[in-house]
Amino acid sequence: MGFLKKRTNKKFDYKPRYYKGEGNPYQIGHKFDEFRTTVGGSKGLKEKFQRAFEESENSENRGFNKTILIIIAILVFIFLYIIDFDLSIFKNPF
Repeated sequence: MGFLKKRTNKKFDYKPRYYKGEGNPYQIGHKFDEFRTTVGGSKGLKEKFQRAFEESENSENRGFNKTILIIIAILVFIFLYIIDFDLSIFKNPF
């Protein structure tokens, strides 16, 4: 039943002949892999989302989210100004 198995990528363990250092100098890895908890052998999509959500909750970058929200709000107001949107419809007529 080969069609039910999950296909994995081929891995080659090339080691240069005269290399004296540790590990493989040609190993491909992302530079942030050691800092992320979402990278790795997670089983399914649900587990990946749960890990990403937990990581974002435990993140030390809380000020970064506020900055993005402020930038988005400024861009929305600029867009409304460009299209000449009338903000007086939100005022109470009474």
